[in-house]
Amino acid sequence: MKPNPHLPTHEVTNQPDPQGDRDLWADDPALCSAVRCQGGQPEPLAAFGRTLGEVRWREAGRAANCHPPELHRFDRSGRLIDEVEFHPAYHSLMELGLSSGYAAIAWEKAPGGHVTHTAMVYLLSQVEPGCCCPMTMTYAAVPALVADPGISATWQPKLLARDYDPAITPISQKRAATLGMAMTEKQGGSDVRTNTTAATRDGEGYRLRGHKWFCSAPMGDGFLTLAQTKAGLTCFLVPRWLEDGTRNGIHLMRLKDKLGNRANASAEIEYHDAYALRLGDEGDGIRTILEMVHHTRLDTALAPAGLMRAALTEAHWWCSHRNAFQRRLIDQPLMARVLADLTLDWEASLALGLRVARAFDKGDTAFSRLAAALAKFLSNKVCPRVIVEAMECLGGAGYVEESPMPMLYREAPLNAIWEGSGNVICLDILRTIARMPEALEAVLAETGDALPEATAAFTERWKGNIEEADARRFAEDLATLLSAAVLCETAPALTAEAYLRTRIGGSGRLAGTQSGTDDTAILNRLTA
Repeated sequence: MKPNPHLPTHEVTNQPDPQGDRDLWADDPALCSAVRCQGGQPEPLAAFGRTLGEVRWREAGRAANCHPPELHRFDRSGRLIDEVEFHPAYHSLMELGLSSGYAAIAWEKAPGGHVTHTAMVYLLSQVEPGCCCPMTMTYAAVPALVADPGISATWQPKLLARDYDPAITPISQKRAATLGMAMTEKQGGSDVRTNTTAATRDGEGYRLRGHKWFCSAPMGDGFLTLAQTKAGLTCFLVPRWLEDGTRNGIHLMRLKDKLGNRANASAEIEYHDAYALRLGDEGDGIRTILEMVHHTRLDTALAPAGLMRAALTEAHWWCSHRNAFQRRLIDQPLMARVLADLTLDWEASLALGLRVARAFDKGDTAFSRLAAALAKFLSNKVCPRVIVEAMECLGGAGYVEESPMPMLYREAPLNAIWEGSGNVICLDILRTIARMPEALEAVLAETGDALPEATAAFTERWKGNIEEADARRFAEDLATLLSAAVLCETAPALTAEAYLRTRIGGSGRLAGTQSGTDDTAILNRLTA
């Protein structure tokens, strides 16, 4: 654009223009190599990444965040409707994701389905992470529905339809459907055994009464939820609409005013004798819904890698096109060192998450139960500090809403909280090892093959019982060791060696304080 001669002070000479159309698959060599190594499907990912890289989708993501959903409790005549209105851009992103196979591809029996699905999570998280929530829960609900073949026969075809149908109508009249989750209550949080929502038998179904503190994606076609029966905590599927065309007794009390994830609606809801179908046996609710939780945890391990990728590519673009002190920022050794250090954390998170997804594809339950928790914990602890440092690379420009950095910054803590915050995950890691010692054996077998000396040192350091107060350090050590082992398989030796040398045995480092790394070669992994 030519400068206006009448506005000489507005001539811009050292401000990088926004990035144009990109290819989120072809421009990401780390993703391409890791997906192929873990047995994913490059073809659908290439198409998805090419489309998502277009400027119009970044603009759609921005619009969905700038115009958050609104709750309409009543219509103009005073009827209670409890409906959430979304910006059209949100619906466009949902249609793109679901039609591309985000929720379905893992269950279509082609090889590498879970790897391909989680790579889609990673790609879409770079553009608009809020719409990932309802699609992730739809994907994750499929294995939980196996507990009741009749329910599964009705719902699963609609969940896997590769279509998006936001119509407010019973499931039998839908082309496609989404499922949400409502477990948390205000008195217990992660301690769901303290839930007080009550379920009373009503013919073949049940009636639920109680309050849920968080209900993700309240415009879903149904929700998996927990309620108390005489036998104990039980899992139920609660449809939003009943087959006679009436609304179920699900009342949306308010939408949560969240720090981030603003394009997506999260609500407090109440069940007022809501009709529900039991999923699994009475008293077996936790075990039933854990199948859904296990799969959502996989997505919460990959989403932060996508957020980090988006922040780092923005920082790299800025530093490659901005000059200071007579040099491009990227050519200044200290800036290159900081970005290279952050790049190691991003690539390790990506590599580890896709390796865990391969375990889901292979049915390797022992490995995946432990490794999914390890990946979720570590990736989400490094994500906020990576994004903060990347934001700082842009200076003041990174702190204003015209850049994507504030959205990424607000999003960074979310996946650490969703499906179990850090302490909950670390305690779950200890429980998994106590109940399934073969899980730790499987993880250490993999690290031992790739890094025998580091694995031996880890085993010596952590021999004997692990105290609860040490659970975070143990989880960090084991997750970092496994990340290093996976990088030995999927990344160039130079990258794997740099990560191993700077991360194993370390904790709480400041970015850019490493030495002896080939920063330029590491940064080449950020772009093709």
